[in-house]
Amino acid sequence: MQADKILKLVRLTEKSNKLSSELGQYTFEVYGHANKHQIAEAVEQTFKVTVRRVNTQTYRGKNKKSRQGRPSVGSDYKKAIVTLKAGDKIELV
Repeated sequence: MQADKILKLVRLTEKSNKLSSELGQYTFEVYGHANKHQIAEAVEQTFKVTVRRVNTQTYRGKNKKSRQGRPSVGSDYKKAIVTLKAGDKIELV
C-alpha cells in the first residue's frame, strides 16, 4: 500500500517534540483504516528508517455547538506513535 494512503501528517506538539528528542518516538496522524503493520511500512518507506514499535490511538470527535445552538461533532482521527531503532532520526524541519 502507498504511504500517502496511510500517513496524513506529522503531529508537532510539545509532548511529541519531547518524545522525539528523548525517546526516538514520532507522532503521526493516520487514516482510520490503517493497521500497525501498514503504518510501520509507510514510515520505513517514506523516511528510510527502521521501526521498532507502533502504538495507535483512536480519538472520537469532540461535541460542539454552532452559533445557532445546533449540536455537531468534530472529526474522528487516529494517532500513531512510532518508536524507531536507536540511532535513527527523522528530520522534520
